[in-house]
Amino acid sequence: MPLVRIDVNQGRNRGDLQKLSRGIHDAILAEYGIPERDYFHILTEHPEGQIFAQDAGLGFERTNGVVMIQIFTQGGRSQDAKQRLFAAVAGKLAEAGIAGEDVFIGYVENTAGDWSFGFGRAQYVTGELAVPRK
Repeated sequence: MPLVRIDVNQGRNRGDLQKLSRGIHDAILAEYGIPERDYFHILTEHPEGQIFAQDAGLGFERTNGVVMIQIFTQGGRSQDAKQRLFAAVAGKLAEAGIAGEDVFIGYVENTAGDWSFGFGRAQYVTGELAVPRK
């Protein structure tokens, strides 16, 4: 059950934004085998000058088309699984016309007890939802 936050600069049309979100979701589906309806994305557009994303010393320049992605999910997946996910996301976004240097991913892990899907209850803890397999 990943929660995905996506931040982009303003200027993309609605169809491009949907393609971007769907590409990320399809990569997660393929790599992690989550249910299709575990689709929780927050997409935020920012005015120019609100996203700063330099190259961290890797020797390339990002464009105004940078896509900042934060994936919040339960811990326990291997480093290899995460690497495959990163590559799958970059591949899907390349299909949507986004250059590899413009794909930035932050991956945050937590536990089953860190989620509430409504009603003020931690449904994985109460047993209302089965804890996803890794």
